[in-house]
Amino acid sequence: MTTEVSLAEAKSLPIWRQPIALLVLMAIAMPLAFSTWNAALNNFVKDVAGFDGADLGLLHSIREIPGFFAVGVIAVLLFMREQVLGLVSLVMLGAATAIYAWFPQMGGILTVTMISSIGFHYYETVNQSLQLQWIKTEDAPRMLGILIGVGSAATLVAYALIVFTWKTFDLSYNFVFMAGGGACAAIAIYCMFAFPQFASPTPQRKEFVLRRRYWLYYALQFMSGARRQIFMVFAGYMMVEKFGFELHQITMLYLVNHVINMGAAPLMGRAIGFFGERAALIFEYIGLSLVFALYACVYIFDLSAAVACGLYIVNHMFFSLALAIKTYFQKIADPADIAPTAAVAFTINHIAAVFLPFGLGLIWITSPELVFWCATGMALISLLLSLLIPRNPHDGHETVLRAAVAAPAE
Repeated sequence: MTTEVSLAEAKSLPIWRQPIALLVLMAIAMPLAFSTWNAALNNFVKDVAGFDGADLGLLHSIREIPGFFAVGVIAVLLFMREQVLGLVSLVMLGAATAIYAWFPQMGGILTVTMISSIGFHYYETVNQSLQLQWIKTEDAPRMLGILIGVGSAATLVAYALIVFTWKTFDLSYNFVFMAGGGACAAIAIYCMFAFPQFASPTPQRKEFVLRRRYWLYYALQFMSGARRQIFMVFAGYMMVEKFGFELHQITMLYLVNHVINMGAAPLMGRAIGFFGERAALIFEYIGLSLVFALYACVYIFDLSAAVACGLYIVNHMFFSLALAIKTYFQKIADPADIAPTAAVAFTINHIAAVFLPFGLGLIWITSPELVFWCATGMALISLLLSLLIPRNPHDGHETVLRAAVAAPAE
């Protein structure tokens, strides 16, 4: 990875050495570690470490601290290229996941979680930046949808292996974590040597960037992070705690979810390209409001596990539309702002994530349905924000409010 080539020059390389191939391999590597961890976590901490809802909330709050400090990526980029940082972060994520079961006490779990989280969040920050720099604006919705579909396929493989081998071969948590994490690290190390350095067409600013005209993008990121935390922490845990799902059962739910998402995500990307970011996000937030309200009803009316599983799948499908936030920013951004703003936005996305899991974990102990009512309110706030996105956003036309102010001068 010592040779530097421009994106124009990269078109002459074999397809397996072009930027899109690197993005695809990274989209495969990350889910192999993260999805393995996500599938096994709830059962692992309940069966081995004896966690309750409050402990789980604390774990996820600790896990989100590196996301809150993702703005530190800007400092790291002063002496390390984005591409290198992304791959190093993947190795860190994979290695920490591989040794996860070696430390089954609270202190050990929190420590290894912190290490893996640094890798995950720094990778995600850099990956979002590279995607927006390397993919043309007109191709972004379609290509981002394809990359989400590729990630879902990798997740599907990880989940399928767990479902069909956990009971059959009486696997241990240690083996599962080591297999998923090791595969992620191996792919990242391969990418370090197989690809040249790709030079983006626009040099990225290496300083902190916080622009007033991006305020709606920041607000959407904040609300997205808050909602997603409730889904990630409590929707899966509900299946384990309320309905008694075992590891292979919860993983089967995740597997079905990602089979559907493999086909749905590329279609969602095309829909965003056709209908626009405004319509896509309005549709997403209306759907999420209904889904979270129905989650609450699962507890209020003691609905069946089948209903809860259906809601989980629909919930995840709606989240695929969140890539519209990325493409909205790509359309309004100064190209040189993409890398520093990705870091700032990732930090904003995780502000609520640091305190919400622990705080809502305490509420969960006495009133799980109230947690989902909170998520419903957050989805409705997001809906109101999405109404401020113009039908055709661009630099100088970032919100309908700015367009209304500028109209008399046109």
